[in-house]
Amino acid sequence: MKSTSIHLLVTFDQNYIAPFETMLTSILLNNPGEQFHVWLLHSAIPQTALDALEHDCRAHGVPLTPIAVERQLFQGAPITKQYPQEMYYRLLASHILPASLKRVLYLDPDILVINPLRPLWDLDLQGNVFAAASHIGVVDVMNGINRIRLKTEQDYYNSGVMLMDLEAARVLVQPEAIFQYVRDHENELLLPDQDVFNSLYGAQTLQIDDALWNYDARYYSGYLLRSGGAYHMDWVMQHTAILHFCGKRKPWKRSYATRFAPLYKHYRQLAARSGASFVSLSAPPSHG
Repeated sequence: MKSTSIHLLVTFDQNYIAPFETMLTSILLNNPGEQFHVWLLHSAIPQTALDALEHDCRAHGVPLTPIAVERQLFQGAPITKQYPQEMYYRLLASHILPASLKRVLYLDPDILVINPLRPLWDLDLQGNVFAAASHIGVVDVMNGINRIRLKTEQDYYNSGVMLMDLEAARVLVQPEAIFQYVRDHENELLLPDQDVFNSLYGAQTLQIDDALWNYDARYYSGYLLRSGGAYHMDWVMQHTAILHFCGKRKPWKRSYATRFAPLYKHYRQLAARSGASFVSLSAPPSHG
């Protein structure tokens, strides 16, 4: 598939605006000449914060389209503190985003992009609806447990990076089926939206290489061991496109001090330093 613009989907609240700006900075620096369009699904980000974010994105040459998701879509959804409305957004993106949009790349905001995204964006889904990575070989034990727990055949996918065929997803993904699954399994779900995705749509998902497209930044030694020493730091910097800072400990916290902490803090500083003057790092704004 070829498309002029790469369409990115993000979902977050006001607390994740700064991490998103760090991620966007890394995307623009490492994808020179590409055009991006960002779609933000949210429920309660104040308009003043949205205006500032849109201004910053425009200054980067990136159109940002915020969509305040209507509560009406979730009338039949189980919504509690454990299952907030926001957890459904990426699962139901095909029903929220414009019908004219055919493909989107979902990214969690706790990510750095350090190499080009174009190969992933142009990926042939081979008849599948989604593409995602499993952290197999890094956390093998949990992968097996998740297969048993969710009664699935395929490996357990991390939903923090997902390429979506929106046209196919509009047919496959039915809101009521998701809501009913949550009602039926509410006492069994550990990572609710990720568990639902794996249970209902794992069989329609193309597996992609996590070392390239969803590298779990907690497990450098695990990747090194799994690859027989091939996935050393130079390899990661040359080949890995997406570094994902999974887990509860986040790299924007002062106490975060793992192997990739200096790299994240470097991009965070670049984002803060650039402010609205980063326009030269991206292609001109696209209407695509």
